[in-house]
Amino acid sequence: MSTKLPDRQPAEIVRVPFMDGHIETVLVDGEPGVVIRPTLDAMGLDADSQLKKLKRKSWATTVMTTVVADDGKVREMATVNLDTWSMLLANIDEHRVAEAARPLVIDYQKKSAQALRQFWTQGGAINPAATDEQLDALEQQIEERRIRRALGLVQLIAAMDESVDPKWKRSRQLHHYAEAAGEIAEIPAEDRALLVETYLKDRGLSRAESKSVRSSLGRKLALAYEMQHGEKPKDSIGLVDGRERSVKSYTEADRPMFDKVWDEFYADRYPAQQRLGEAS
Repeated sequence: MSTKLPDRQPAEIVRVPFMDGHIETVLVDGEPGVVIRPTLDAMGLDADSQLKKLKRKSWATTVMTTVVADDGKVREMATVNLDTWSMLLANIDEHRVAEAARPLVIDYQKKSAQALRQFWTQGGAINPAATDEQLDALEQQIEERRIRRALGLVQLIAAMDESVDPKWKRSRQLHHYAEAAGEIAEIPAEDRALLVETYLKDRGLSRAESKSVRSSLGRKLALAYEMQHGEKPKDSIGLVDGRERSVKSYTEADRPMFDKVWDEFYADRYPAQQRLGEAS
């Protein structure tokens, strides 16, 4: 089955390092795909004949994707998703390709689909045969990427509006500045962020228990904070279930308030966690 994508911005080709070369990939509707002509050419295979075979296969999906080619020109090129790519490789008879191309075809069949999935779903793929020099270069790229990310977060936090807690903004900026410098931020304990998620983890609750308690505890804490300080807690950003979400801003200075709310409403329901919380 072959389809054509609606008009949109040309996709950027991402070259995934593989063996002694690379595989050209793009994101199509948020899903990784392989630009098959240059990749098949590199394998010594006839791209036109392979495309014709794909169009006859019920399991195959080819998409004409607008990309920026090597010469800088915008072109439409055939791409396939990773499942189709895996099936395409599996259906190539290694005994019917040129002898010179046979080892490369076999390596692609064994390793490329796995490498592509690791690159797009886990952030990268490492060639088991990589040299020390290649690994050193990769480590340097990762370090540079980490620094750029940390400094980018500092700028993003600085741009947040006044509804975000300034103490939280300051502590996170210090944290990311230190991260960029490879250091540990020196943040006063009373300014360190305290999330409901963190508190429940400190109490020893399981993920399912935390999920069932989190919302009700959050509402009670917000009310307790307002009664204690005469204003509602400000907003901040925190990791909840592995995702960044808007949360209420508390610091370690508020932990006694957390403990008081916990003791009043939840201690009887989670006696084992009560002991864990005291130990922490």
